[in-house]
Amino acid sequence: MAMSGGADVLTPTAMVFLQDRPIVPLNRALANAIGECENTNRVLQVVTSPSSRITLPLRTSKAQWIVHSDGYYEGLTGRPMLWGGSSFTTDPGARDYAPAYTTRTSVPIGSQLVLTFQAPPSEHRGTRVETLMRLLTGHPPAGWGTTEPLEHSWNASDLPNQRVIAVGAGVIATVEVSGGTELTTLTAGYGPGKEPPLTELPSLIGELADTSPVASLVAQLNPGPADLTTEPRWTGAAAPIGLAVNGTFNGAPGFTRHRVGPLTWFPLGDGRSPEYWQRHRELLAHLRSR
Repeated sequence: MAMSGGADVLTPTAMVFLQDRPIVPLNRALANAIGECENTNRVLQVVTSPSSRITLPLRTSKAQWIVHSDGYYEGLTGRPMLWGGSSFTTDPGARDYAPAYTTRTSVPIGSQLVLTFQAPPSEHRGTRVETLMRLLTGHPPAGWGTTEPLEHSWNASDLPNQRVIAVGAGVIATVEVSGGTELTTLTAGYGPGKEPPLTELPSLIGELADTSPVASLVAQLNPGPADLTTEPRWTGAAAPIGLAVNGTFNGAPGFTRHRVGPLTWFPLGDGRSPEYWQRHRELLAHLRSR
């Protein structure tokens, strides 16, 4: 029987949920537990088998994914973990990834286009995500909710002032307000052999900013399945595509740029080369020094 807070194990420092299912979503119980953990200074640790996958909303939440396979490891990093009596902690004696983390994936690996942008809060929080989904897929979001499965049909004016999940045709987005800034992360999945629209991306971003103010946007490509779930396996490293910033900039040494609507677009890489994150850091340092 689940303990106080809905957890299978409850300690002064952690809530542990055992989830024995093929796909683990950010359901209402886990979402409530995240809120309770924030209020009680605990960490939420979700334990699954190595055959489980988690959904994108759970992956990007504040829960920690622990996998049980001849021991324990962190599902997103492969770091071996130990049960310390009150929570799972990193194994200080481990010198390599957990063996299960480096085994072959069970689903085909394609690519996931991730667009993360910051903007001033708007009266209708769903306007920007709807515009971007239409630009990428030709369709508006199908529904929204705060937990999975999503409960509401899409209406851009209905979104409450809390973290919201929106889904469309092969696309998932999260929208939240933090520190007076609206932060949206949209991820679109593409199967093996299907290329994301990288060539058209700058113009799409410009169209988005033409319809509603955008302060900045980072585009990257992640290896992963088209259905946007995550296995506890190594699938490859994310790599940058470009950075868009509101306004006109004279540029930085070694960087090209061009205008896309009210934004300046800086190409950073091909989305396949993780080493270009260094260029991203250099560009940010230059922009912040202005």
